[in-house]
Amino acid sequence: MHSMQSSTPIARTIGWVDGKTRGHWQRRIFLGLALLLLQGCGLLYDAVTMVHPLSQDELSAICARGRLRVGISVEPFRPFIFPAMYTDEGIRVTGLDVELIREVANALTVHCGKQTPIVPTLHVTRFPDLFIKMNEGQLDLFVSSVSGTVPGTKPAGLWFSAPYLRDDGLAAIIHNPKIAERIQTQFAQHIRKWDTLAAVRQAFAGLTIAVQKGRSAHLYAQANLSRIRLVVCDSLPAAIETSDPTIDVILSKHSIVEYVTKRVWHEWSPVTKPDGSPLLLTRDDLSIVTSEEHRRLQWFLNNLLFRLEESGRLAQMRHRWIDEDYAPTRRATTEGLPLEVTQVPDHYDQGQCRLAEGADAR
Repeated sequence: MHSMQSSTPIARTIGWVDGKTRGHWQRRIFLGLALLLLQGCGLLYDAVTMVHPLSQDELSAICARGRLRVGISVEPFRPFIFPAMYTDEGIRVTGLDVELIREVANALTVHCGKQTPIVPTLHVTRFPDLFIKMNEGQLDLFVSSVSGTVPGTKPAGLWFSAPYLRDDGLAAIIHNPKIAERIQTQFAQHIRKWDTLAAVRQAFAGLTIAVQKGRSAHLYAQANLSRIRLVVCDSLPAAIETSDPTIDVILSKHSIVEYVTKRVWHEWSPVTKPDGSPLLLTRDDLSIVTSEEHRRLQWFLNNLLFRLEESGRLAQMRHRWIDEDYAPTRRATTEGLPLEVTQVPDHYDQGQCRLAEGADAR
């Protein structure tokens, strides 16, 4: 028998068997040791995960908490978000974006297999701060008629869904007949060879143009309209109400200006082309926003929007909010989402307007 010099019990055990069985017993012993080591690793892994649990993906986190944290802007964007309304059910917010939030929450309830619904909770903040809160992880997503197609609207770290409203655009409204006549006179020079950007640059030159801070109209004006007096407002209502400086033209989304000029601010009217068709400065799709890292939630949202589009549900939602005649208060009572009392003062504070840096006062 071949002797083996070793101080370990395993080696001595192997030395006691004959050459024919040595390999067999070696394999069995080493296999047993490997299993013991793996069990030890498992115990160690369990201990580590008890102290530092593995982070959940975003969909599992929403399911576990039973709430969907949704950001909306303080500033109302009728018909996407109406001002908060006092109803018999409490303070409620309604609009196309709010109905979309309900669709997302209902789909999450089904996905999570919950017996109780996933509750959408609204976090109301100034529009530019929505992007900050999303990057800080305070929100799961946000909606507020947010553009996903205008250059400069996609900050790093955020992701924009497939559009829930396609082929919207930027439009302009005016209230002074003399300004309207001046614009149409300038537009008439471009009838033979219409170029919207060239016509707008010429017609708006020297005028005071109001935009909302951080919105796509603000970015458009900064990039394309150098010969204007730019006024930056905290909200669209602030632009309507300000008198210092006097506003000649307000730029905002076409769907919004169409709604408010017909139903809210009748003294203002949309700027049109010489043939009477609506003037669109550029196309502007609307999307849901979430974190760039939330891949599972991104696919969930895109798949849901695709299904809503395929079924005709999105078209129905767009029609009932943009085209139909209705009482917003009634809809807020029957289908609005609750808003905390502490958020109401900010919601009704529409802010101010100020001349953009470098702009000259009249």
